[in-house]
Amino acid sequence: MSKRVLALGGVVRTFQQGRTTLEVLRGVDLELREGEIVALVGPSGAGKSTLLHIAGLLEKPDAGEVSVCGESSRIFDDDARTRMRRHNIGFVYQQHHLLPEFSALENILIPQIIAGLDRVQARARAMELLQWLDLSDRASHRPGKLSGGEQQRVAIARALANAPKLLLADEPTGNLDPGTAGDVFSVLLRLSRGAGLAALVATHNPVLAARMDRTVRLEDGVLVSE
Repeated sequence: MSKRVLALGGVVRTFQQGRTTLEVLRGVDLELREGEIVALVGPSGAGKSTLLHIAGLLEKPDAGEVSVCGESSRIFDDDARTRMRRHNIGFVYQQHHLLPEFSALENILIPQIIAGLDRVQARARAMELLQWLDLSDRASHRPGKLSGGEQQRVAIARALANAPKLLLADEPTGNLDPGTAGDVFSVLLRLSRGAGLAALVATHNPVLAARMDRTVRLEDGVLVSE
């Protein structure tokens, strides 16, 4: 059986608005295994982004267990959480968040160098990813010179640069037209499946959700399999 990459058990997250307590997550359970791509759906405001942030160790739950690559986040201090994110978790957002002053190649280089990879190896890895994405001829272009679809493909390459075990994507094609969205999502699926990683992808698009291995719906603070 494939290895378990992400495990959420009884995850609770609340927020305080004045005197009102908002129960965003009310005991979420979820497991993702190697090679599994799961769609996360639900109405706007249901807490999908909050769930992704907790799964990616960007936020701490108020209660419950979060394990990544077999390690419980309960034992992590801030440095350990950062190391886990840096080496094992990739993030893709609706906005590409590329650094505008750097080229496409440099945007993919930077996270690898931060993670301690030799610059020559990092450059080779970045060029390999750009070739897989049919963007090798755009390597020297800054984000402002790339189309929306090209920017998001570079963002996907950046997320995969350090060969993570877990990919978390929050509406990764939400800002793209339907045709471009389909193309970019095909790239995301191809690279994710090729790397054998686990992926949790939040989307409002039922067509894209149907292309994943299974779908879970977040509603009223709990997850339900569809």
